[in-house]
Amino acid sequence: MEIGFCGPGLMGAPMIRHLLRAGHAVHVWNRTRAKSEALQADGAQVVDTPRELVGHAEAIVLCLADAAAVEAVVFGDHGVLAPAAHAEARGKLRWIVDHSSIPPGVTRRLAERAAAAGVGWVDAPVSGGTVGAVAGTLAVMAGGEAADVEAVTPLVKAYAARVTHMGAAGAGQTTKLCNQAIVTSTVAAIAEAVTLAERSGIDAARLTEALAGGWADSVLLQTFVPRMTQPGFAPLGALKTFQKDVDTVAATAVETGTPMPVSGTVQQLLRLAVAGGLADADFTAFIDVLQPDRRRASGGSDGTNRAGS
Repeated sequence: MEIGFCGPGLMGAPMIRHLLRAGHAVHVWNRTRAKSEALQADGAQVVDTPRELVGHAEAIVLCLADAAAVEAVVFGDHGVLAPAAHAEARGKLRWIVDHSSIPPGVTRRLAERAAAAGVGWVDAPVSGGTVGAVAGTLAVMAGGEAADVEAVTPLVKAYAARVTHMGAAGAGQTTKLCNQAIVTSTVAAIAEAVTLAERSGIDAARLTEALAGGWADSVLLQTFVPRMTQPGFAPLGALKTFQKDVDTVAATAVETGTPMPVSGTVQQLLRLAVAGGLADADFTAFIDVLQPDRRRASGGSDGTNRAGS
């Protein structure tokens, strides 16, 4: 398939490489052109505007920072479905696959606008982080028309181990909010446990071994305890991404009348982190809010994980 891809960042770049290895032709756009050009050696072709992708792509994949970026890339002046463009200029474009994490209500509105232009919208946020993107084992939770999800699943399977259709447009985003509520609450709890272990005089790094196979064991435990206790790990992503998603969880909880006291506490913890200058620090920086002395010892927040900075 001929594909357009917007957003070759920490997640998008390895996803594009998987698509190329699977035999797809990929045309790439990014606001920072250098990130697109870095993929030329892998076989990607670079375009100057999102609108240029329409002349090439049957499907356009988005992996962008937030709802404003998604709307601008799709419906802005130089967007994929720019309002000034005539219907015949849509070319062979049939689907937009949005891997960004944005509010479900926004997704539904964007899907309606795309449908009016004759393009199917699949909201397909992912879980698995940069490790899953590189390994090609992401979990994708999809919303949209069943026929559209079925049509793009072989494409998405180039970098995903599983695609689950959760319902109409917006259902994938709602499922991602459920995922983020669980992930952020768990990482916060791990930071508390590491802090408790250290202040009680035991080796917190051994928690992964001690708790392996028990009820507290998880991918998150095995991932984050080493990162909170040992140096040298590459960052997984910026804490401000967690804040954006948890703020959306809180807003959706209000809209649906859902009590979420644990996520509310995590939201306040993230606000403290960002107010303390940790917006660009790694996900691991939950522990820096609980142990600010460690942050000072590591030299501040530079976007790396605490232990490795």
